[in-house]
Amino acid sequence: MPEGDTVWLTAHRLNTALAGRPVTVFDLRVPALATTDLTGRTVTEVVARGKHVLTRFDDDLTLHSHLRMDGSWYLSRPGRPPHRHPEHLIRALVGNAEWLATGYRVHDLRIVTRAGEADVVGHLGPDLLGPDWDVELAVHNLQREPDAAIAEALLDQRHLAGIGNLYKCEVLFVERVNPWTPVGEVADLRAVATTAQRLLRANRDHPEQSTTGYLGRGREHWVYERGGEGCLRCRTRIQRQDQGVPPKARSTYWCPSCQPASS
Repeated sequence: MPEGDTVWLTAHRLNTALAGRPVTVFDLRVPALATTDLTGRTVTEVVARGKHVLTRFDDDLTLHSHLRMDGSWYLSRPGRPPHRHPEHLIRALVGNAEWLATGYRVHDLRIVTRAGEADVVGHLGPDLLGPDWDVELAVHNLQREPDAAIAEALLDQRHLAGIGNLYKCEVLFVERVNPWTPVGEVADLRAVATTAQRLLRANRDHPEQSTTGYLGRGREHWVYERGGEGCLRCRTRIQRQDQGVPPKARSTYWCPSCQPASS
């Protein structure tokens, strides 16, 4: 699933291409919205809210989309749609005289009013990359479930919005917190939330994701997808284990020396 920084960059690029320009192409290829036509409206802005993308128009309507595991938006010049995926995977087209935004396998397409945005994103906690970021509120939200494993709590978008599996693993390594530690036993939740915001912000302006400061192959991440390899900090073998309740269980990576389990 795309992380919050990837969704932020997607929305930023869409905003640059679409905002302030009247819509000349609008095609939603899902049955419930197939007859919806917003051509002639002007896109006012495209923003990310956690892992959701909100395309706002000048008539108080918003197109909501979610990338989930496999969705993506691509930009191309009119008449030259990208060919990264077969056309039958296109779910949305929004274009103007300069740019065409193509949504491949984007999910949860809905047209709502600006006030109705609360119906699709109102449940989210403070956005790690948004103007509403509030570390104290994020900590408060996490503390509501003191018995939950911290790794699973960080993935719950109701607590704080934007963390995916990559940052879950990396943040906990940086803060030396074992992923199975109950939230109520984490010594400094504020530091965990602050580190999450710092790492996402450091990566939001480019597609590459590095939590170590290096972009060399095998050195971009401290533990994520490095199961069986040596820890970059202490050389202990990185562990990998599924965590959570199926079908929502996710792979967790951690260093047993840098992130020891509570005794």
